[in-house]
Amino acid sequence: MAKNKKLVEAITSMNEDFARWYTDVVKKADLVEYSGVKGCMIIRPYGYALWELIQKELDRRFKETGHENVYMPMFIPESLLQKEKDHVEGFAPEVAWVTHGGEEQLTERLCVRPTSETLFCDHYKDIIQSYRDLPKLYNQWCSVVRWEKTTRPFLRSVEFLWQEGHTAHATAEEAQEETIRMLNVYASFCEEVLAIPVIKGQKTDKEKFAGAHSTYTIESLMHDGKALQSGTSHNFGDGFAQAFGIQYLDKDNQLKHVHQTSWGMSTRIIGAIIMVHGDDSGLVLPPRIAPTQLVIVPVQQQVEGVLDKAYELKEKLSKVCRVKIDDSDKMPGWKFAEHEMRGIPLRLEVGPKDIEKNQVVLVKRHNREKLFVSMDELEAKLPQILEDVQTALYEKALNMRTSKTFTAKTMDEMEEILNKTPGFIKAMWCGDEACENTIKEKMAATSRCIPFEQEQISDKCVCCQKDAKKMVYWGRAY
Repeated sequence: MAKNKKLVEAITSMNEDFARWYTDVVKKADLVEYSGVKGCMIIRPYGYALWELIQKELDRRFKETGHENVYMPMFIPESLLQKEKDHVEGFAPEVAWVTHGGEEQLTERLCVRPTSETLFCDHYKDIIQSYRDLPKLYNQWCSVVRWEKTTRPFLRSVEFLWQEGHTAHATAEEAQEETIRMLNVYASFCEEVLAIPVIKGQKTDKEKFAGAHSTYTIESLMHDGKALQSGTSHNFGDGFAQAFGIQYLDKDNQLKHVHQTSWGMSTRIIGAIIMVHGDDSGLVLPPRIAPTQLVIVPVQQQVEGVLDKAYELKEKLSKVCRVKIDDSDKMPGWKFAEHEMRGIPLRLEVGPKDIEKNQVVLVKRHNREKLFVSMDELEAKLPQILEDVQTALYEKALNMRTSKTFTAKTMDEMEEILNKTPGFIKAMWCGDEACENTIKEKMAATSRCIPFEQEQISDKCVCCQKDAKKMVYWGRAY
């Protein structure tokens, strides 16, 4: 048990230093390792298994909505990137450039893709000729590079994995429908699979994607009261189409520009899972996304029959969940702490006395509740127990968000909340970017979104006290 204690003490308490706690969990749960390139991470097998499950479920949902996967080149010629002025200006500080091929200097610099709008546009102008070619519903799974100055595993790294959807439509109405449809796909995925409640809404013009007509977002709240932009969906209108000459011949025999969308979710969402559900013992994973949903720990495994029974249970339960067995020679207490660190939703303990009673002990990771279940009923009961854990984690996260969501009518109220009890702040806004800038400068807080579900906190803007137009969620963010 001494080793067990040492393992747990190796994690900094989240109340003591949340940033250090996060780093400790990411490393000690064996999700990532630092690489030889500053700001780049090695995603370890356990961390990648999480991403694979995220990818699998999102990909299924994308295909159900008619999308196809494609793959674009990693490199973008500088001349191509320059075609959309607002877009290139938005990404210029983060772009990595290739200037040489071998020992020869390139005649034109190549950008290592920070995002692929220009590549898709260049492709669409060649393959879209008629209204019969529309809509184009494409998605890409890839990595992108953004030369970040301050990095943190999953949350902000120089290279990261993501998916980016890029679609083209005949009308503005169809593009808007697609934009909201995909935002809803992200929201339902986060809530149903990751057990993370989200706020859906529109970004202000200041915070929207470079070159977009409008940007929509799902915002989630971390345990430390900071917000995390968890997925975005952009309506490009016909701005990119005009810049790249993407036209089609409509039914009325008229040439028209297409209307486009783009939407994405990245490995940053793994950071959200960690910071929403984790505790001082490590990860806490929702069953639907956990690479291992149940770990079997034989107790007194040296006793004849214990390991045999453990493997018999593993074979039976593998039909209803993702299950592993820990038959290492470590002490049970060490195993318990190790699997708690990795966030496995359920632990099954079985020893000589349990076999005599024809039962097992199930321990829930998120609250350590113990259940004594008959071996005869285990296979039938386990799926519901996992669903109960999934529901409990969502409700816990929702209660946490509710307890850290406040309202403010003045700048003084907003400042007091941010300094004493950080979280989401609902406050009215006049719509003037100057007020948005003032709040950011004075509070180090940003507008997170203009929620679809509006409330009337007051009649006046929280900043200038002029007539308010919208209620906005504000907060400090990752």
